[in-house]
Amino acid sequence: MDTAAKRAEFRALHAQGCFVLPNPWDIGSARLLQHLGFKALASTSSGFAWTAGRPDYGVTRDDVLAHLSVLCAATSLPVNADFQEGFANTPESVAANVAMAIGTGVAGLSIEDRKLGGGGLYDFDYAVARIRAAKAAIVASGDDVILVARTEGLLGDSFPLTDAIERLVAFADAGADCLYAPGVTGRENIAAMVRAVAPKPLNVLMAGPGMTVAQLADLGVRRISVGGALARVALGAMLKVAEEIKQGSFDGLANAASGKILNGMFGGR
Repeated sequence: MDTAAKRAEFRALHAQGCFVLPNPWDIGSARLLQHLGFKALASTSSGFAWTAGRPDYGVTRDDVLAHLSVLCAATSLPVNADFQEGFANTPESVAANVAMAIGTGVAGLSIEDRKLGGGGLYDFDYAVARIRAAKAAIVASGDDVILVARTEGLLGDSFPLTDAIERLVAFADAGADCLYAPGVTGRENIAAMVRAVAPKPLNVLMAGPGMTVAQLADLGVRRISVGGALARVALGAMLKVAEEIKQGSFDGLANAASGKILNGMFGGR
């Protein structure tokens, strides 16, 4: 499937219903998820950083651009980029970096309101200006790329839900196609967020056990991602078994995936 077709398919997924957007961190995990029948994928900044031996937010813009190019070329599915805070401070620099991300072949990309280098969130008006600039870059490219605007406030302490919703509504007005507030939990809170940004779709992060796809869909959620959770599952399993091996036992290797199944899966791409 060519890039334009992937983007059109991704746009259609956001138009109705609810879909799960799992987050691979390399070629193998992307192709495995495609094999399982998912309709689209999203990169994970944390998962990619960890498998590169770095902490979350420890990779550079160029690292991520190269990673996105690899992921998009590895699968026939649309890929949404976790593009962090755009690797830039000013709206103009965000726009320039978004143009580079579009060139990797992504079907969508997210921009956070977290300050470059950490240290809290951008002021409300400045955060909105950054989203507006990202949208302008997409429009100027002529490519049908979904812009996801994220507020990271709910990942911190004592950030009011009303403030997160206010930011998402402003981001939607600034041109964002999909809205995302990682950290939102609870049926009432999620439903309130869905209503506030409607008719635009809301992405909800499920980073651990909790609500089901059907329950989230009933609340009006249209897109569900898992962030770095799958990478944490994989690395967590490896840590557990490696610790057992260090203690002298190889019993944990009994839970390993079948090499025959994996070879068949990857050989039939």
